[in-house]
Amino acid sequence: MKKEDLRIVYMGTPDFAVESLRALVEGGYNVVGVVTMPDKAIGRHQSDLRPSPVKTYATDKGLKVLQPVKLKDPEFVEELRALRADLQIVVAFRMLPEVVWAMPRLGTFNLHASLLPQYRGAAPINWAVINGETETGITTFFLKHEIDTGDVIQQVRVPIADSDTAGDVHDRLMLLGARLVTETVDRILDGTVTSVPQRELAPGTELHGAPKIFKETCRINWQHGAKSVYDFVRGLSPYPAAWTELHHGGKVSTLKVYACEKQFCTPTAAPGQVETDGQSRMRIAVADGYVALTDVQIAGKRRMPIADFLRGFHPDGDCHVE
Repeated sequence: MKKEDLRIVYMGTPDFAVESLRALVEGGYNVVGVVTMPDKAIGRHQSDLRPSPVKTYATDKGLKVLQPVKLKDPEFVEELRALRADLQIVVAFRMLPEVVWAMPRLGTFNLHASLLPQYRGAAPINWAVINGETETGITTFFLKHEIDTGDVIQQVRVPIADSDTAGDVHDRLMLLGARLVTETVDRILDGTVTSVPQRELAPGTELHGAPKIFKETCRINWQHGAKSVYDFVRGLSPYPAAWTELHHGGKVSTLKVYACEKQFCTPTAAPGQVETDGQSRMRIAVADGYVALTDVQIAGKRRMPIADFLRGFHPDGDCHVE
């Protein structure tokens, strides 16, 4: 079968998923339908609707778009079945019920932003950086009942530099992932595809999960060491961003931290205590040194370098973070 004849249904929502869809469309593959999330209500009164990045791209290319609220809805299932897909591809979407993932004759495969079985879950890139990993990767695997546990088709390993943020790793994996998706389709087409059970890939290795990240997950713990806090900040940058409560002058403000530097020494202050020259330097004491803030955002203001922030910030003697 030629790639022009293989009927593909693509499922995804965020920017990360657009690149793989673009690679399929521009590569001449036959994408007969795109499934994405319903438009998101935004604005003060939730009266405006924002389409997902995948819908925006698909609509621009004239592709058929389905936006089910519930994936088990009989009307959606029938509409999906009517597309007669030979293969389904999932990139950054929702957990699929069996009635959906088992539908195509060639199956459904997923692109996941980690080296499975490591970092199964919703936020693999963030958690890999937060945990100080020096390597991650991308994986294509066939779907089965349990989320992120299907047999692995292909993997590509990618180094993580000590200076990388989650955003840096995201963009790198997004581009490599698009290439891996088309390579996986080609292997399915020419009959050379093989798959390996995940249990055979990391025997005896401690597995790390990648659960969904909530606001409270992003709160910085200043009792930890400098490297731990540094990795935590870059693992949540630029989104959703690590944050802390800044106590100063009898007020409490929420401060987001997008970038920082680690300094190892014997601190002269208790963890959480703020030291600043009021001009270009602001650092927080931690267990084994200091964390110097370099890029921040106070509630109600724009993101800015620390020098700009300090021009309007006048701490008292008991300035600290919690």
